[in-house]
Amino acid sequence: MENLSQKMAVSTPSWGVKMAYGEAITLGGRELVPAALVIFGFGAGEGSGEKVEGGTVPAGRGAGSGGGGGGYVLPAGAYVSGADGVRFRPNPIAIVIVAIPLISAAGWALARIVGAARGSRAT
Repeated sequence: MENLSQKMAVSTPSWGVKMAYGEAITLGGRELVPAALVIFGFGAGEGSGEKVEGGTVPAGRGAGSGGGGGGYVLPAGAYVSGADGVRFRPNPIAIVIVAIPLISAAGWALARIVGAARGSRAT
């Protein structure tokens, strides 16, 4: 029998599309397919038995196991059908959530570049 981590690793690729796109729904005469950015991860562990003779800890039978996981879903928007065809309508809140770290990183990098350029002129 496979261990838990092997089972999860085999089945994980099939989860992606099912989690990223929702069921199509009709709202106001238009068909919508919600889309999301899905991030998840998992980990598992196992254990084993007896302590080597001559060790500082008494010999015993060992055991072990464990596992955990987590995830994050960011609703990115929806594909909306209309007279002009199917269009992606982004979720403005998701755009802001994604943009804040990118803008912060770009600002930090620009400040470092300007600081380095000023420092090299002084010498």
